[in-house]
Order: sequence, then C-alpha cells, then structure tokens
Amino acid sequence: MSDGYALDPRTDIGHVHLKVSDLERAERFYVDVIGFQVRARYGNEAVFLAAGDYHHHLGLNTWQSKGGSPPPPGTTGLFHFAIRLPTRRHLAEALQRLREVGWPLSGASDHLVSEALYLQDPDGNGIEIYWDRDPSAWPRSNGQIDMATLPLDLQDLLSELPEEVR
Repeated sequence: MSDGYALDPRTDIGHVHLKVSDLERAERFYVDVIGFQVRARYGNEAVFLAAGDYHHHLGLNTWQSKGGSPPPPGTTGLFHFAIRLPTRRHLAEALQRLREVGWPLSGASDHLVSEALYLQDPDGNGIEIYWDRDPSAWPRSNGQIDMATLPLDLQDLLSELPEEVR
C-alpha cells in the first residue's frame, strides 16, 4: 500500500479541536480539572487552550454541536486524544488532581513505552494523559518497538509524589 512516502520525523500533532455541547462546561473541565490555560476566545462559540505559551493545544467549539449529544457507541469518530506530560512525576500529579476533584478514570495502563491514564471529558470525548519512557529504554524485537497494555500500578505511580501530598 505504501509508495515509500514518509513524513519528516520532526512532524507532530499541533493541536486538537473538539466539538462540545456546552462551551462553558467544557472550558471549566479543561481549565479547572486538567490544567490548561485560556489563550484566546472566538466570541461565545470557541475557546483556545494551551499549556504554557503556545497559541493553542486544544480548541473547543460549539459551531455544529451546541446542546448536542455524544456519538452513540459503535460509530466512527475520535477514540481519544492524548496529552503527553514531560515526566512520570507530572503524571502522578495529574492522577492526584483527578482524585482530588473526584473525576473518574476509565483505565490506567503500562504500555512498556509509556504509562497512561484514561478518562472522558463531560462530552464523552476520550482523553489519554501519559508520559513516555526514554526511547532508549523501549523494548524492541526484530527492529520494531514492543508495546503492550498492562495494568498500571496507581499506588506506585503516586509514590512519585511527596508523602504529605498523597
């Protein structure tokens, strides 16, 4: 199927734009629970969020979805988008924050190359919050990266935090 064309390895996903049913509710979740900051607004129909000084990592809009419902199971669409954190400690902090606000996880996995927390936003959009292990530590066989979906030990992850914070 491939004709040999490949993207430049410096390529990355610049941002994700989600249709939401209630912009205010979605903004509160992504700012107050996840920790993004508002970078810009487009009237009362869209908000652009980022970690740090980037123009936006996440766009939220109600252009075609105000008051709408999530797509039913068994249909195509976004499975999840992923937020990569720089370290395991940052992932532990994210887990602690989710526990503090009572936001449920839908899963937690060790993928051998990364560790990940899975949850859904108020509109049912899937989110993966993860950190990558150093690529030199990724298991490989026959020239390919070995990955798996193993249970993530959440207590071990939380051990990254100072005891008084856990």
